Amino acid sequence: MRILLTNDDGIGAEGLDALERIARALSDDVWVCAPAVEQSGKGRGITLTEPLRVHRIEDKRFAVTGTPTDCVVLAVNDLMPERPDLVLSGVNRGHNIGEDVSYSGTVAGALQGMAFGIRSIALSQSLERFHDEVVAHWETAEAFAPGIIRRLLEQKWQPGVVMNLNFPNLPPELVKEVEVTTQGFRDVGEMHAVRRTDLRGRDYYWMSFRGHRHEHPAGTDLRAIDEGRISVTPLHIDLTHMASVHDLKKVLGGAPPKSVEAG
Repeated sequence: MRILLTNDDGIGAEGLDALERIARALSDDVWVCAPAVEQSGKGRGITLTEPLRVHRIEDKRFAVTGTPTDCVVLAVNDLMPERPDLVLSGVNRGHNIGEDVSYSGTVAGALQGMAFGIRSIALSQSLERFHDEVVAHWETAEAFAPGIIRRLLEQKWQPGVVMNLNFPNLPPELVKEVEVTTQGFRDVGEMHAVRRTDLRGRDYYWMSFRGHRHEHPAGTDLRAIDEGRISVTPLHIDLTHMASVHDLKKVLGGAPPKSVEAG
């Protein structure tokens, strides 16, 4: 099995090292194509207004001056002699659950693999908090990911699906369960901008999260991570809200309505 690895934390990230160890537990044909610098929060962004440059670090290992999506596109179409059988994206430093998945570069890397018709999995390791001194429990993802991935690959996947794996902020010996979950949603007020002033008296902003604790619904990825379980969520890119489609078909269709002229 040929495996392609990418991430959004960059080619030098500890999580990418962990992912490579996970991949090598599954195969000895492992390729790495990751952003040269961190691309967190870039979602499915692609680079259109400047050239992409590829640095070949060693055999089967490349750094790209672009996003995770750029990396997967280049690897599949140009850098690898044959298409991979599996794309693994991560292991992200911090979970990607709830609405995180809509702007996560980690999930985006997996989505691009899916767009090429390749089975793809995003992996993220939850953190206590985002500070440089906080060390993630990479050993937890490494302990459980190979077995979960093997089990997933034994199953038939629906078209257009990627798997989103999140590991709780616990050492392996304290993780007792894995749960298949749905995507949850947090309070939208958690995201905000912090205003600061530079040395010339000009305002600038940092995007931030308040991180309030909530009682999330049972069965969601949010609840699973809160309660120390591994979360496995099948995701797809179709954003159509089918209930609204059915409702709107009752009032729209056929000849378009004419504009109302002012009387």
